[in-house]
Amino acid sequence: MPYVRRPLLYSVLFLGLVGFLGLPLGHADVPLPAACQRDCVAPYGERLGADSSGIPAYSNCSANCFVPQPNREQGTYTGIRWQCVEYARRWLLKNHGVVYGDVDVAADLWSKIDHVTRVTDQAVFPLTTHANGNELPPKKGDLLIYTREYLGTGHVAVVTEVDLTHGTLAVAEQNFLNRRWPAGHARTITLVTRDGRYWALDAYLLGWKRPVLTSTKP
Repeated sequence: MPYVRRPLLYSVLFLGLVGFLGLPLGHADVPLPAACQRDCVAPYGERLGADSSGIPAYSNCSANCFVPQPNREQGTYTGIRWQCVEYARRWLLKNHGVVYGDVDVAADLWSKIDHVTRVTDQAVFPLTTHANGNELPPKKGDLLIYTREYLGTGHVAVVTEVDLTHGTLAVAEQNFLNRRWPAGHARTITLVTRDGRYWALDAYLLGWKRPVLTSTKP
């Protein structure tokens, strides 16, 4: 798939550079930049928790850490460890057998990605867009997308639980708080209703993308 090539190229160039400079090795013999060794909320690569479907999330140390090492699940590229985009793609792959294409930053998912692809047969399914304040509430499996104004990259998180009665939703994610999860989710977000529309009260949130799936994981 074409979206694999650019991250892999970056990884090769990066690994060659750190080898030349003699930088230290970190998790799984991956060269670890200084930014990934200091001021970590949790050490880089540490398991933070897992959602109810068993998909684990790992610490990226902090938002300043970037190690361009690609991750694969079941032979399929999921993204750069341990970025938010990688977790969301891996969650979709493990739960539904689909992935979305490459993006430069998480915020690009909002306007540049309109479908997911089933890895077994390349069947395409819509990824619909629902702005915050929509008549349709978020539901489990939706992707929350955050604007580029958040750290210049945006963010993506997976909705794992919605409680309309109590007005909360739970999310699973990587590289946001980078701290150990309190339960089967990374954090909860308040969900309110105004004039028949649903608002998730989280800064920089654009809305949610919904994979419309039929007959997935044949």
